[in-house]
Amino acid sequence: MKPFALGQAVATPGALALLERTLVDAGHLISRHARGDWGDIGEEDKAQNNVALEEGGMLLSVYRISDQDKVWVITDPDRSVTTVLLPDEY
Repeated sequence: MKPFALGQAVATPGALALLERTLVDAGHLISRHARGDWGDIGEEDKAQNNVALEEGGMLLSVYRISDQDKVWVITDPDRSVTTVLLPDEY
């Protein structure tokens, strides 16, 4: 996988609260994202991430935290910020 810049890592209050409640480390999720482990996304989204690595664009990872909860990790197209957030916070 082609390495990419993460920029500043930030998280929304909702994501932080969920991760704290479930004892999941945000840094671990960001590390998975940086390695190209996109988590629980479909083949189309994986393909879009691969194109974004080559041509620029947003990178998306989705990680299931529990049966009911998911967390998204998004790196902005300009690679200035990587955000950990809940899907409904997008």
